Amino acid sequence: MAQHNELGKEGEKLAVRFLSDKGYTILETNYRYLKAEIDIIARIGNVICVVEVKTRSTSEFGNPQEFVKPKQIGLLVSAINNYIEDIEDDVEIRFDIVAIVKNKLGTTVEHLEDAFMHF
Repeated sequence: MAQHNELGKEGEKLAVRFLSDKGYTILETNYRYLKAEIDIIARIGNVICVVEVKTRSTSEFGNPQEFVKPKQIGLLVSAINNYIEDIEDDVEIRFDIVAIVKNKLGTTVEHLEDAFMHF
């Protein structure tokens, strides 16, 4: 597996632990629908959180959260709509980003709630 893929998988595991420690219930990881993949679907109270995890080894070229593009947001919206139809639950939806920078200097984790709005 390429080194960047390993870093991404490591970041997703770190994000799951981070969210669990904050009281979130992890419902799904790597949920796929058509061409979309949601890294983490978590729940806190009556809110379902669609969590995109962005892990980088440096922020030299931009913060990890800056790499979530409009096309990807559209795919996440369609995937969570399918998920909610399947579970038939009346919940609020929130889109979050967990931005991680992990390198030899250490690891930083930033949780951005309501990172982008449903459109």
